[in-house]
Amino acid sequence: MLNIENLTTLTINRKLLEEIYITLTDRDIDIRICDNRTIREYNSKFRDIDMPTDVLSFPISGELDSMPLGSILISADKVIEKSQELNHSISDELSLLFIHGTLHLLGYDHEVDNGEMRRKERELIEKFNLPDSLIVRTERE
Repeated sequence: MLNIENLTTLTINRKLLEEIYITLTDRDIDIRICDNRTIREYNSKFRDIDMPTDVLSFPISGELDSMPLGSILISADKVIEKSQELNHSISDELSLLFIHGTLHLLGYDHEVDNGEMRRKERELIEKFNLPDSLIVRTERE
């Protein structure tokens, strides 16, 4: 089950997020949409980086398929900022961040893999007709 807790006024395309979710896993995922202040607190506490970020993933390690996969925290402020900067919809940006976060929950890690996460993101971007992913955007910078 995909559980979405929206602590902001951001409009969410739940149907699209659920379609992406079903494509990737059948294990439970919790998403919390928050503001920059909240995600900054989590980023500082868990990564020792005292600044807001766009998405954080918190996998739950366990051997049982019945266990939740984990939780994803997404900054609505960053979603709005990046969607305006890159001239695409809020729904697209939120979907890209959800894909990115979920792939991390599934064990992908673009910082150490040989492009597997990038390839999987590309596949999902094409499937759901989304703009460039977080990894692709970062590689261009």
